Formats: sequence, structure tokens, C-alpha cells
Amino acid sequence: MEKKKTKKEIVKMLLNNNELEDEDLDELLDLLVDQPLSIDVDKQEEAKMTRGDYLADRLSEIAGSWGFILGFSLFLIGWIVLNTIILTNGKQVDPYPFILLNLLLSCLAALQAPIIMMSQNRQAAKDSIRNQNDYRTDLKSELILEELHDKMDEILKNQKKIMNSQKDDNDEKK
Repeated sequence: MEKKKTKKEIVKMLLNNNELEDEDLDELLDLLVDQPLSIDVDKQEEAKMTRGDYLADRLSEIAGSWGFILGFSLFLIGWIVLNTIILTNGKQVDPYPFILLNLLLSCLAALQAPIIMMSQNRQAAKDSIRNQNDYRTDLKSELILEELHDKMDEILKNQKKIMNSQKDDNDEKK
């Protein structure tokens, strides 16, 4: 009969990851086997947020909304109408090729893109933490189910022994 593997051995087999150092692996094993794993990633990230992170997230929220798109479209249309129809030739702020408008749009894009990228990088880091947490939770659930399965097998085995011993006792009495 082969020897039953311990939880730690099972976790080592499942994790079989060469990137982890032995200390990290032992810490992960203890975490998986002995401690609850559930964490709220959003609360954990909010606790570490700086003002810059908060502003980047808010700006990304605003810049990625339909309200911003519609409002900015109205601004562009207003700029073009103002400089082509309303203002006469001598008073135009930005005549037809709209060079000033192009400069404003370029500046907006140059500032907006890195801020949105900062927000996306933070979201990617948060997703990575969430994925790691999900994997650990799944792994722990698998270990618990395996342990329950082993206990059920043990109970069924003991129950059969008891039933057989009772049957033998009944046979001897007859």
C-alpha cells in the first residue's frame, strides 16, 4: 500500500514552480494549509493609493465616459463654428486650418495618454493580485475536498468493518 501524501506534499506537487524560492514556497504552503485566504483586493489597493493614483483613476473614469465624449465633441463643434461662422475674418482667434485647436488637442492627448496608462497599470496589478488570490483559494478548496474525500473513504471503510463484525457476531450466535 502506498504512503498517503501530506497536504504540504500535495501543494508542492500542484505548485511545482521553479520561480519560487524554498522560503517563499514554505510560506505559501503554510498560508494555503493553515490560514484563511480570502482578501478584499479592492480594499487592500485603496489603502495603498496615493493622491496621484486616485487622480489618475478619476481622470480615466471621466475621460472614458460618454459624457466626456459628447462634451468634447460639442466643444470642438463650437470652436469650429465660432472661428468660421460667428467671428469675421479680422477677429478670428484660430482661422481655418485651426492650428491652435490642433495644438490644444495634441497637448490634451500628450497629457491624457500617460495618465490613463498609469490607471491601467494599477488595474492590471490589482487583477494580478486577484488572480493569485483566486488560484490560492481554488487550491485550498481542492485540498479541503481531497481531505473530506479521504475522511469519507475512512468512514465507509470503518462502517464496513463494523457491519462485518456485527454480521460475524450474529452468525456465531446462531
